[in-house]
Amino acid sequence: MPDQELISVYKHLLLPRMIEEKMLILLRQGIVSKWFSGIGQEAIAVGATLALLPDEWIMPLHRNLGVFTTRLIPLSKLFKQWQGHQDAYSKGRERSFHFGCKEHYISGMISHLGPQLAVADGAALAYSLKNEPKIAMAFCGDGGTSEGDFHEALNVAAVWDLPIIFIIENNGYGLSTPASEQYRCQSLVDKAKGYGMEGVRIDGNNVLEVFDTIKGVRDYCIRERKPYLVECMTFRMRGHEEASGTKYVPKELFDTWSRKDPVKNYEQWLIQNSILTEMEVAAIRNELKNYIETEINVAHTDIPVFADTKAELYDVFAPEKVSGLPVNVSSENSPSTELKFFEAIKQAMQQSLHHWPNLVIMGQDIAAYGGAFKLTEGFLEEFGKQRIRNTPICESAIVGAALGLSLEGYKSIVEMQFADFVSVAFNQIVNNLAKIHYRWGQEADVVIRMPTGGGVSAGPFHSQSNEAWFTHVAGLKVVYPSTPEDAKGLLIAAINDPNPVLFFEHKALYRSLSGKVPDEMYITEIGKARLVEEGEDLSIITYGLGVNWALDYAAQHTETSIEILDLRTLQPLDYEAIRATVRKTGKVLILHEDNLTGGIGGEIAAWIAEHCFALLDAPVVRCASLDTPIPFNSVLEQNYLAKSRLQECAQKLLNY
Repeated sequence: MPDQELISVYKHLLLPRMIEEKMLILLRQGIVSKWFSGIGQEAIAVGATLALLPDEWIMPLHRNLGVFTTRLIPLSKLFKQWQGHQDAYSKGRERSFHFGCKEHYISGMISHLGPQLAVADGAALAYSLKNEPKIAMAFCGDGGTSEGDFHEALNVAAVWDLPIIFIIENNGYGLSTPASEQYRCQSLVDKAKGYGMEGVRIDGNNVLEVFDTIKGVRDYCIRERKPYLVECMTFRMRGHEEASGTKYVPKELFDTWSRKDPVKNYEQWLIQNSILTEMEVAAIRNELKNYIETEINVAHTDIPVFADTKAELYDVFAPEKVSGLPVNVSSENSPSTELKFFEAIKQAMQQSLHHWPNLVIMGQDIAAYGGAFKLTEGFLEEFGKQRIRNTPICESAIVGAALGLSLEGYKSIVEMQFADFVSVAFNQIVNNLAKIHYRWGQEADVVIRMPTGGGVSAGPFHSQSNEAWFTHVAGLKVVYPSTPEDAKGLLIAAINDPNPVLFFEHKALYRSLSGKVPDEMYITEIGKARLVEEGEDLSIITYGLGVNWALDYAAQHTETSIEILDLRTLQPLDYEAIRATVRKTGKVLILHEDNLTGGIGGEIAAWIAEHCFALLDAPVVRCASLDTPIPFNSVLEQNYLAKSRLQECAQKLLNY
């Protein structure tokens, strides 16, 4: 390396150290409230970042300040971020390094260890799909390697031959738990063999060794189109965060590792090799000190944070994009074909794959097998294995990879084989997908298809209704169609939407329900309910299979004028349509297959009581399934389902 490049490396290495030293002063002064120190580990973040192209995605952690500074993020804006200023990257909504910046190709972490690894999988997959000679890189601590996310992300990367570098920063401690209590293998890099990938263990305190290794590994990943695991041995010279202290660390470890200080040792090496003089080192330090002070002054502001409720709510979701597709097309006035419920969903995906070349479908057994319910049958032959991707059984990693694809402008559909299995991807959905736009403006252009519901004698792990798990989470849209026509239009709308959408499909409707479906590609607006039947005596507000139950009940009770409102979307709810039906009948029955307690019916009933009380002629009644797991035996299942209590609930309300 030329001397000037070696000096540049020194400046990059020294800057985060000097920033940290300043931050510790500001912490004691109360100017910042929390700090996760990376002192002693700077060589890993700096060396690795320098080895990559500036437009290759990096997924850093708390102690990777060197990633941000080496990517030349304005220091004044970093200071604002750490102090929670409103004009920082997360608008005061996040702290420390819990943010990302698309301009600098950095994807922010969340507090849960491990999810960023799968996001890197998705970015690397995007590079593969584009056939670009790039790699993604993700950091993980030694403690984080115990997480299931670590296993899933490495396994997917290996199976899919993704160009990605996983860096383990082994600093000996997971908070206060030493490595001896974290794992039993001799070294963490040995885990690479289990995934069929190459790995290497290096001195993480030698910035040139880190740079040279990562540069070579990057070339390998691009040439071989494979992942690589790098274990960097280092030590954390401060506590997990400053409030933690370091009493749990033996003093002799500090003595040993202080002699391996990455900044001091590199500085001495430059001086010994006559690349820098001590006076030049002093000049560089003075230059960086002035830079830091100047940036702090730029960042310092007495402007108070202003809480704008409208802006806060607006930023939860990314603005919807204009697709150019017709909206709310009806089978009554458009060329249509009779399709089963599953055929309408399949057609929506098929037409969307043609319409959006950047759309990828991922799921277990969805390729040659066609999926558990055969909704993707034939897609592999039509669209190829790059876009119709079989996945290992690792729902969390696949949802994370879907988010990573979004970073590079891809759309994705993730099929949960059964909605029940989404529980193992819960963290990625509610903490990563749902919050990322609110946190730093990044779209999560992901649809998760959820085959759901009972009535098919599949028992408690293949039949539960779990839509209410997600209606509580800000940032998620929850869609639940009841007809083939709506299933097609709403799924196309969900794919077009740049926000994460959970799309619930009732399994019992797949092949039992048919209807006219417009042949053309169209969008049914998310967030708009559908008036199924008009009536005067009673309103049944429902969705999914509940619509069929309501229609059957109305057909059997023609003496009663029943209005049926199909919500279609559970988040956001169509409150105007709810208000309109309450105003019309004054008596409301909320019907859903989910359990009574904690179901969406409770939220709707509360809203009606608060906003439509004067319009009611009777208390709102909820008709829901029992507060038990859903049983397997068909007799027990029918007793469990809300349908078995619909007659009783309706009569109670009508007789009030």
